[in-house]
Amino acid sequence: MTSADSRQNRSSASDSAAAPEPGHAAGLQAFAVELRRMNGEINRMTHGFAAHQQLHPTDVTALAAILDAPAPLTPGALREHLGLTSGAVTACLDRLERAGHIRRARESSDRRVVHVHYEASARMAARDYFMPLAEATERARSRFSEAELTTVLRFLAAMNEELSEAPAPRR
Repeated sequence: MTSADSRQNRSSASDSAAAPEPGHAAGLQAFAVELRRMNGEINRMTHGFAAHQQLHPTDVTALAAILDAPAPLTPGALREHLGLTSGAVTACLDRLERAGHIRRARESSDRRVVHVHYEASARMAARDYFMPLAEATERARSRFSEAELTTVLRFLAAMNEELSEAPAPRR
């Protein structure tokens, strides 16, 4: 577990490394560095949860998509979101269902349509595991005013929108 002192040292190093020169706007490089660092830290936690639950990291990404969706997802919508093949999504959903994280249900008049639901018991397991992330988020939030947090949320939403519309890199 990370100590408060090492968190403070990382925070201080981060503040000085990413802080723009006085009078200059934060540059693209500073944003890139901090976004990569945050992505790495979240991936570290996600991979830890996957190992703890005996899942593949892609399974945890699927769980997050299912949790964050405004309505129950279909396997096809999940496939599109994750950029996986139909077979890979089926295998992922099979693992998640066997592990008790999701359930599949046919809820419409069209019995061919399957919806994926995040199980309440699995939400509790995830909540317990990711509590340090929630606590870290709350500590970070406490350093900013409501106006600053509103700006940060606007930036994150704009970043997610831009990334969702960006073409995939060519191979």
